Amino acid sequence: MDELLAEVLAEIEPHRGRGRVADYIPALARVDPNRFGIAFAGRDGMVHGAGDCDEPFSIQSISKVFMLQLALDKVGAKLWDKVGREPSGSAFNSIVQLESERGIPRNPLINAGAMVVTDHLIGNGTMGEALESLLGLLRAESRDERVHIDEEVAHSEARTGSRNRALAWFMKSFGTLSNDVETVLEGYFHQCAVAMSCRQLARAALFLAFDGRDPETGRQVTAWHRARRINSVMMLCGHYDNSGEFAFRVGLPGKSGVGGGILAIVPGEGAIAVWSPGLNAAGTSETGALALEMLVEKTRWSVFV
Repeated sequence: MDELLAEVLAEIEPHRGRGRVADYIPALARVDPNRFGIAFAGRDGMVHGAGDCDEPFSIQSISKVFMLQLALDKVGAKLWDKVGREPSGSAFNSIVQLESERGIPRNPLINAGAMVVTDHLIGNGTMGEALESLLGLLRAESRDERVHIDEEVAHSEARTGSRNRALAWFMKSFGTLSNDVETVLEGYFHQCAVAMSCRQLARAALFLAFDGRDPETGRQVTAWHRARRINSVMMLCGHYDNSGEFAFRVGLPGKSGVGGGILAIVPGEGAIAVWSPGLNAAGTSETGALALEMLVEKTRWSVFV
């Protein structure tokens, strides 16, 4: 695996810096677009990496995967009363579909859907408790207490989050959100500001490759059927209106974030995390997706085999 990752690192060199960083979030606009890291966590719990795989970055919407797991563990199937499970075919912050479908987001991985998930995880508790649940999960599964929320990024998102506020208030008008809108938004902005490295992220997501079980310890992190459903939602919806292209080229459940990270799950094998800040038009890391395509060609990993 170390050799394979080194090969991918060498082959993507001509493509470093491709795409455009998420400059609409000031704290992300300053990130060097030439950074690139990749890591793989396998069934033995070992994590292999190459490039800038130990450099923390803003995982942004990748946090939605872990929030979804926590919310499903807390409230179960009733979550699906307020959010769908279908691909959106629209941008991650689109309001058009939300209006036509009367305030019910198409899936939990677009921004509006993730706010519904955050609302359920807060429940009758506090925003701080919900975020501690997220950090507790990520720190435990990554085996690293350094996983943290970057307050500068969170504040930067809050200052520029007008579209997300519009989505939240729109859903509130339909009764989709139960908690105060600003409480939900603060929780959402902070969850997106989690900072992790590729190594930490790959290890944290390892349980999703093994039916919800940490293969190293045997601990059941979440129920097997929830892990499978999370993977299916990632496969269908993990890259917004670029999800079909990602499935076609990579063939694995995945979730992108506008910080340039991509998480991909290889059922029965492990988890991959890649980071390259330059994004394509749909908000997925351009070089990161190419690196994953290179890796699956070498390993022949795919859910379609």
